[in-house]
Amino acid sequence: MEKIISPLLRGLNEKELQDMMDIHFSRKQTYEKNAIIFSAGSIIHEIGIVLSGSVNIENNDLWGNKSILSNVPAGQVFAETYAFSHEPMMVDAVAAEDCTILFLDFNMLMDNPLENRTWQNKIIKNMLNVSMQKNLALSSRIFCTSSKTIRGRLLTYLSSQSMKAGSTTFDIPFNRQQLADYLNTDRSALSNELGKMRDDGLIEFYKNTFRLKAVPQALS
Repeated sequence: MEKIISPLLRGLNEKELQDMMDIHFSRKQTYEKNAIIFSAGSIIHEIGIVLSGSVNIENNDLWGNKSILSNVPAGQVFAETYAFSHEPMMVDAVAAEDCTILFLDFNMLMDNPLENRTWQNKIIKNMLNVSMQKNLALSSRIFCTSSKTIRGRLLTYLSSQSMKAGSTTFDIPFNRQQLADYLNTDRSALSNELGKMRDDGLIEFYKNTFRLKAVPQALS
C-alpha cells in the first residue's frame, strides 16, 4: 500500500495499513474536480482522508448561496463528526480539484473490537488529536468572518495564513470565488478591496500567491 502521511494514521506501519485494506476497513476512490463526495442530508459511516488533491467543505442554503467552511488538503481528514454521530450531514464535501480519497469504515472501527489489530487503538487515539485540530480550524474561520468590513476579514485571514506559513510570502488554497465564499462576502467586492489594499501598500499578490508588505495597525 502506498505511503500515506496523515495525522489520523500516525504511528501505523505498512503491514497495518495493508491489513486495513485486506479486511475492507479502508478503500480508495478518485474524484474529478467539483464532484460531490458526500452530500448534505446523507447519513454516512465513513471517514475521508485526502491522499491527493483537496476537498472543500461547503454549505449551500435553499436560495443557492454558497459558503466554504474549510479546505481539506492532502493528508487531512473530513466528515469524521458525521460518521461518528450518524446525524444527517449539514454540508457538502466537494472535490476542489482532482483528488483521491481513502475511506475508513467508522462503524467497523467503533462497533467491532478487532482481535490482534494493533492499528485500531492507534486510530482512535489519533482521532482525538484530529478533532482538536478541527476545532482550532473552525475557530480560525470564526475570527476571519467576525469583522464587519471586507478589509478586516481579508487582513485577519491573510495574517493567519502568513503565520501558518512562517513567512510574509505564502500561497492560499482558494481562488477568488472560493475566498469570497470562505469569508462570506461578495466576489466583486472582495476583488475590489484586494486592489485597494495593494494600492495602499499593504499587500502584493498574483493569483493564489500573496505577500504582506506592511503590518496593519488594526484589522477592522
